[in-house]
Amino acid sequence: MSDSTFLIRLAESDDDEFILGLVPRFVDFPLPNGRSRSDCLKGIEADLVKHLDEQPSNSYIFVAENDEGEPVGFVHLQKTKDFFTHRDNCHISDIAVAEAYEGAGVGKFLLDHAYGWAKEHRCQFVTLAVFPGNERARDMYMKHGFDTDLMRMAKPVR
Repeated sequence: MSDSTFLIRLAESDDDEFILGLVPRFVDFPLPNGRSRSDCLKGIEADLVKHLDEQPSNSYIFVAENDEGEPVGFVHLQKTKDFFTHRDNCHISDIAVAEAYEGAGVGKFLLDHAYGWAKEHRCQFVTLAVFPGNERARDMYMKHGFDTDLMRMAKPVR
């Protein structure tokens, strides 16, 4: 599968089931203290459904397809304003690869697309958030040139 070529296109309503079917991939690793899988799954799914249904003007969902036209992953980009400079940033809100294509270069392809999109739209940064326990994704992001910018910390209130 590593020799596969991929194409990218904007998501269409036919893609909703595929995109939402990848939501469990977002919690397939140790979660931080105080975070439950069910809460994370519900929140991620609700946010994606909102963006798929309402299609806000700052939200772009792209689907990667293999050379046979089958969806293999997606990336959800949001144009945001940088807190410090107020310049445009491209935030990767969600990125997921179908399990069968893990390790085939789809994640790199989606990150390259996000970077190209950000450059085309004159963004200052490409940003993303990742759970500390998602080591595979963190390693890929670091290999792709991402570095820690801000660190959000949390303490459960009991």
